[in-house]
Amino acid sequence: MRNLSELIVLIRGGGEVGSAVAHRLHRCHFRVCITELASPLAVHRGTCFSEAVYDITKTVEGVTAERTPPSLRQIYRIWQNGNIPVAVDPELSVKPLIRPDVLVNAMMLKRVTSTWITDAPLVIGIGAGFQAGEDVHLVVESSNSPNLGRVIEKGESEGDTGIPLEVGGVGKERVIWAPDAGVFTTRKSIGDSVTADEVAGKLGDLPLKTTISGIVRGILRNEARVPANAKLVEVDPVSDSSICFTIRDKMRAIAGGVLEAIMLGLNVGK
Repeated sequence: MRNLSELIVLIRGGGEVGSAVAHRLHRCHFRVCITELASPLAVHRGTCFSEAVYDITKTVEGVTAERTPPSLRQIYRIWQNGNIPVAVDPELSVKPLIRPDVLVNAMMLKRVTSTWITDAPLVIGIGAGFQAGEDVHLVVESSNSPNLGRVIEKGESEGDTGIPLEVGGVGKERVIWAPDAGVFTTRKSIGDSVTADEVAGKLGDLPLKTTISGIVRGILRNEARVPANAKLVEVDPVSDSSICFTIRDKMRAIAGGVLEAIMLGLNVGK
C-alpha cells in the first residue's frame, strides 16, 4: 500500500455533497478527481465544483476545480497545478485510467446505481441506495438525524425523508420543486434577496413564487431542463449572502464521515 498522500480518490458527482467531500479530501492531500454529467443540475451552485463544467473553473473556499476531458495526461496536469479535475464523464471512462484506490458515490440519487464493490479497493456510498458489505464496502449516513456522517459497516443508511433541512425554524417552505418536467427559466442569481410571494422563476409558462423572504441560497441555472419533482430554488430566511458560498455544516459532517471511512478502510496494520 502506498502512502495515504499518494492515494487516488474518484468521486462520482460534483454537487453540494460531492464537492464538500472533494474539498475535505483535497485539503488532506489526497489526489481527488470528480466525474460529472455534461449538463449537471446543481442547486447550491455557490459551493458546487460541478459549476466548472459550465465555467471551466470553480473555486470553493480557496480550493479550485478545473474542467477536463477524461484524459490521464490532463488529470495529472491539474493535480500538479494543485487543483481538482472535474471530468465530464458519465460513463466513468477515467476509472481504468487513474485506477482509484477509493471510489465515492456522491450522486445522491437515493436509489441503486451502477456502483459496485469491485470498482475499487475501497468503495463508499453516501446516503440511501447502498448496502454496506454488498454493493459497497462502507456507507456514510446523509440523513438529517443524530446519525449524520456516521460510517455504516454493515447494512444501509436511514431512509430519505424528503424533508429539507430546517434553517431558522423553516423547512419545506424554503424550497420550490418542479411540479412537472420542463424548462426552468429565471433572472435570479445565487445570493439575491427575495420577498415572500415573489416570482423566483418559471417552469415553462408557470410562475414559481417564494413562500418566505430571505436569500436565494440555491437556484438552478437559467434554461435548465428538469424532470418532475426536481429541486429548483432554495431560500434561506437570512440576510447574509456570504452563506451561499460557504460549505454547509451538514456537508462538512458527511465529508468528515467519508474521511473516517477512508481511514477505517485503508489505514490498517499488517
